[in-house]
Parts: sequence; structure tokens; C-alpha cells
Amino acid sequence: MTDPRYPVGKFTWPENITAEDRERWVEGIAATPAHLRTAAAGLTEVQLNTPYREGGWTVRQVIHHLPDSHMNSYVRFKLALTEDEPTIKPYDEAAWAELPDTKTIPIETSLCLLECLHQRWVAILEAMTEADWKRNLTHPALGKVSLEKMAALYDWHGRNHVAHVSELRKQNGW
Repeated sequence: MTDPRYPVGKFTWPENITAEDRERWVEGIAATPAHLRTAAAGLTEVQLNTPYREGGWTVRQVIHHLPDSHMNSYVRFKLALTEDEPTIKPYDEAAWAELPDTKTIPIETSLCLLECLHQRWVAILEAMTEADWKRNLTHPALGKVSLEKMAALYDWHGRNHVAHVSELRKQNGW
């Protein structure tokens, strides 16, 4: 049985990255808001409050998590483009998912936030030079990571969480 935490497969750090890889990842990041909106369309309150897997976040928490996470990534990209190998600050994703906004705010707020955030983020990604893609940030747990590898991670991240919602819909016939 496939691990429900990773419906698109576990993330693996890419090696030998090409311009085509980066272009594909930017396209994936650009498409994430529309894919999430489609996956969430028409869900009821009961469905939104259903965990995507046993012991996992609810669909609502997953939807609110995406802009939280991608907002952090957007800032990390900007830091790495304007500072020399900045050390970024991690955050407690599980704790953020338990805050009142994540449990009470309508998902439309996060769907809109993700759309606007990705417009800004993709504009930066599309303007990056070869040298920009090679810039690094330092993650306290992961070490030095290039922006091109971060793009791969966040393309995967969006696809994986969208699949949490769409796979649950499929399983439950929603």
C-alpha cells in the first residue's frame, strides 16, 4: 500500500539540474493555486474537517498550510537573492496548523492568499538568472541548499498536498 503521507511519492533532492528541470518546477509552482482550488471545490464543512489520513491534518488544515509554507519559502527566496547565504528560520508547521485561523477562517481566504502569493513568487522565479538559481541559503536542519533545489522541493510540496485533498475525494467518492 502507498504511504498516504506521500501520494506523489517521497521527495528526493535532485542532482544534475537542468534549465528544463527548473522551468518544470516553476510551472508546477505556478499551477499549484489553481490545482488546489480545483481539489477543494464544493467541499462541505464536514468534508473540510475530515483528516486526509488517520492521524493527519484535516483538509482545511492542509489548505491553510500551503500558503503558510509557501509564504515562508517566498521570503526565503528573497533573502537568498538579496543576502549572502542567509540562515533561515524554521517554523513549527504542526503548531501553526493548530492556531485558530487555521481552524476557523474560510478556505477561500487561503486560496486567494496562495494565488496572490504565487503571482509574486513566480514573477521572481521567472526573472532569475543562472547565477541566481545557484545561490544558497542555510537551513538549520538541512544545511546549505541552492535555490534551484528549493524550487524542486516546493513544486513537490504543492503537488503532494494537493494530492492529499484530491486522493481523499477519490477515496470517499466526493
